[in-house]
Formats: sequence, C-alpha cells, structure tokens
Amino acid sequence: MAKITLSNLAHSYTTNPVSDQDFALKTLNHEWDDGAAYALLGPSGCGKSTLLNIISGLLTPSQGRILFDDQDVTNYDTATRNIAQVFQFPVVYDTMTVAENLSFPLKNRKLPADYVNQRVRDIAEMIGIESLLNHRARGLTADTQQKISLGRGMVREDVNAILFDEPLTVIDPQMKWQLRSQLKALHSQLGHTMIYVTHDQTEALTFADKVVVMSDGEVVQIGTPQELFEKPAHTFVGYFIGSPGMNILPADIVGNTAMICGQKVPLDASYRALNGELALGIRPEFITLTNNPDDLPVTVLSIEDIGRHKIIRTDFFGNELNIVSAQDHDIQEDMKFVTFDRRRINIYENDWLVTP
Repeated sequence: MAKITLSNLAHSYTTNPVSDQDFALKTLNHEWDDGAAYALLGPSGCGKSTLLNIISGLLTPSQGRILFDDQDVTNYDTATRNIAQVFQFPVVYDTMTVAENLSFPLKNRKLPADYVNQRVRDIAEMIGIESLLNHRARGLTADTQQKISLGRGMVREDVNAILFDEPLTVIDPQMKWQLRSQLKALHSQLGHTMIYVTHDQTEALTFADKVVVMSDGEVVQIGTPQELFEKPAHTFVGYFIGSPGMNILPADIVGNTAMICGQKVPLDASYRALNGELALGIRPEFITLTNNPDDLPVTVLSIEDIGRHKIIRTDFFGNELNIVSAQDHDIQEDMKFVTFDRRRINIYENDWLVTP
C-alpha cells in the first residue's frame, strides 16, 4: 500500500503544448491517502484514463512527478511500481484454469505453494467463483472472465495500489450492484489503496471513500459522496452528480439576497461583493412545490412518477427548474409556486463555489 502524491503533474499528447487546451490533463497537485478507496469520475474524454495510466506507469507525464510514499516513481515501469491493474475488458489466460489464472502473479514471485493455494481459495470465495477453480477460462462468460481479472488484480497482498479502469463495463447489469458491493467489502478486508475509474456516478459513490470528479482534463473536486452532493465545489459537479442534477440559476447576489429574474430569494448567509458570472445552485431534493402565492411562481411542465419519488419539471422565468418530491406527495392543480430550503442553497462565482 502507498500514499500517492501527484506533484505539478500534467500531460499533453501534442509535442509542443502551448495553451491549456493542448493538455489532456491539466496541472494537478494532490495527495491521496494510503489505504483509501478513490473513484475517478467524469464523462468520456475528461482525462480519467490518462491519469490512471500515468499512475500505473503505462504513460510518462509531460511534466511533474508521481511519488509513492514520498519516493519518486515517475520513470518507473508498472512492475517496479508494484501496481495491479484491472482493465475494462477481461484479460485472462484461456488455456489455464481459473485457479491457475488467479495464482499466476503469486507463482511469478515464487511464493510458497501452501500460501498460494490458500490465497487463491480466499480470493475465489470473496468474488464467488470458488466452484469454478478447476475449470478452464476458455468458454466462461464475459462476466465470469472479468471476475477472474478482478481476482487476479487483488490476489497479491504486497501491492502499492490496485487500479480499476471501468471494470464492470462487460458485467450484466443485474450483477453490477453485487460486484460493486463485493469490491467495497474487499477494500475493507484487504486495506489496499484502490483507484476506480468510471463515468457512472452510482459506481463511484457506491465504491469510493472519496470521489475525484474530473472535467475537461481538470480535477474540479475531491470529496466524500456527501460533500459532492451537499456542497459541489463547481457547477459541473452539481450538474453531474445527482439525477436530476443540481438546478443552476443565473442570479445577482447582494448581501443575503439572490435576485433571479426580478424575484427575491432570501439566503441563509451574507456574501461579499461578487463579480463575473454568478449563479444560485440548489438540489431538486431541497425545493418544495406549494400553493402559497407568497412563494416563487413556476409553471409545471410535467410530473414523472418513477416509483421511489416524483420528478416535477417546471419552468422558472425561462429557466429549467427540477423538483424531487416524495412518491406519496399529492400534487394539486393550484400548486404553482416553490420554496427553497435556504440552508441548502449554494452560490457560485464563475462556476466555483463561494464561501459566505
């Protein structure tokens, strides 16, 4: 296991990068705790896999350093860094049995046979393939082959980190929840530093102690799932996390009041004088639809009953405003107003969260 430090790290796939737009990965300075589980979350093309490949040693950064426990490993290969990596698609040895696949990394290190056999049985039991240990990998389903890849990545106890690059892509949707839960449990048991790349927020929030949210080659926030939900540091995080995401409304902020299209929205705190593009952010879960004319007027466009709750789509002076309401909430025709939970309002200046 290792603490991972990214120092002035950046990468460009062009020979002579000039501007920020030339960098697939913009300058990073972060320290990731030893033994923690992280998820790299963001849309396709945001730099997740580039960062993962730099950490693993498959890619040398254009600038900066990577340190494992304060040792500079920037120019070390994957083997020297002592990294295990599980890829998007299963990598198995078809002619070997499941047991031989799992034991391969251990036998390469010439570890004692008794230890190898016990370790293989333990990992196979953890991921639910103990009954297949004597089967050849050829002919097994893609789901099962990916379980073998996962097991082989976790079978070594001495690795500095285990990296997962969208490992559940080929897994049947009904099994994804089960495997995510197993990976979380395995992290608790094994204590390895784990980094999990995904574009799926459910996977990230289920698996990780902390989520690293990326956008356009930049880390915009590192936080717990609760922090990302309650206090998105950037409007992208607010929009990307949640279903539906945070409502972002252009606003003018004066002291403890936000003005949106001429409507006053009282705030729970006072703010300094702000400049640039200003916005008010509030989660759909923290808005209530009412029939009180003293509240903010909206036009209800549609109501979606998705079982667990209702999503109410409204128009607020030309701005889309989504509301999440309890499934048993009886919505009447005269409910054409909304009220915001002041404690849950966030204010943004040029897309970044402002502290009151």
